[in-house]
Amino acid sequence: MPLDYATLKFIWWLLLGTLLIGFAIMDGFDLGVCMLLPFLGRDDTERRVLINTVGPVWEGNQVWLILGGGAIFAAWPALYAASFSGFYPAMMLLLAALILRPVGFKFRSKLPAARWRSAWDWALFAGGLVPALIFGVAMGNLLTGVPFTYDSELRASYAFGLFDLLRPFPLLCGLVSIAMLSTHGAAYLAVKTDAELAARARAVLRGTALLWTALFAIAGLWLWRSGYGMVVAGGAEPAATPDPLAKTAALTAGAWLANYHRWPATLLLPALGLAAPLVVAALAVTGQRLFIFAMSSLGIIGVIGTMGVSLFPFLLPSSSHPASSLTVWDASSSQRTLWIMLLAVIVFLPIVVAYTGWVYRVLRGPVTPAQIRANPDGNY
Repeated sequence: MPLDYATLKFIWWLLLGTLLIGFAIMDGFDLGVCMLLPFLGRDDTERRVLINTVGPVWEGNQVWLILGGGAIFAAWPALYAASFSGFYPAMMLLLAALILRPVGFKFRSKLPAARWRSAWDWALFAGGLVPALIFGVAMGNLLTGVPFTYDSELRASYAFGLFDLLRPFPLLCGLVSIAMLSTHGAAYLAVKTDAELAARARAVLRGTALLWTALFAIAGLWLWRSGYGMVVAGGAEPAATPDPLAKTAALTAGAWLANYHRWPATLLLPALGLAAPLVVAALAVTGQRLFIFAMSSLGIIGVIGTMGVSLFPFLLPSSSHPASSLTVWDASSSQRTLWIMLLAVIVFLPIVVAYTGWVYRVLRGPVTPAQIRANPDGNY
């Protein structure tokens, strides 16, 4: 194999981050549109316009989530087992919310009754809000650590439930996620609608983008002042055979900021997370629609990249037993597995990206009320 084991682990850490960013950008605007649906659409036709901006693409966008889950399963099996077992109630709540979206799209227009359609509009709102909140809360819990441990046979035990995850800092991270994806959804609507709806989306952008920056800054200051952080004290060799119990780790104040001192260039990521929403808010005034969406996407890269750099090399820190924490070096699959998967990614990921680009080119242009009225039975 031309790549050593440690390099393959690091590459797959980068690929996992890429898949998470791809999901947040591509499916994030779907969630954002659903959150904004009851507020931006003032009548049934306008709400159908909003739904049909994402109706043809949401299924393809959600593939990024499936790819991310598959990558965790194959490249980081210990992380997959620990997170899907420990966060099981949150996962079920997330799946229930995600199921609301396709059901809402399919059933909303089956009956003409206003009450029926309004109920599904609010179901779609929940289908956007709940996943955005859960994803943010999950990130907040990673930064503060969750109480779990492994015994000598690597059987995990968890000392937390669903409501234990809803602590103040993770909830703040959930609000960051909601503001970020609402902004991204409004940026998408500014591109995919016209006239009054586009102007309304830009007006919403100005508020949500500023809220995104403010909440992200507060979360950063909170993290800095709180002293959350963890370091690997020894035993976790990058090229060693994965064994989560072979290392020692310790809670250390300010450890999540250490990587920025080690690699100063990574400070660009939190700077993007703070500055990009401000540029979005400014562009919303000028009406530069494509630039708005591009800057919103850059802001998402900044926020998720900040998470990854802050935690590295940790994947799932344990607040109760730091030595049981999972890291990039001790939670991966075998070298052969990572290499074979990397070859598959090299072949298939460009195909996925090219096909996605072709789809969006074919579907380019705004969705308008006139199109809905001209073909009421051929749209959601």
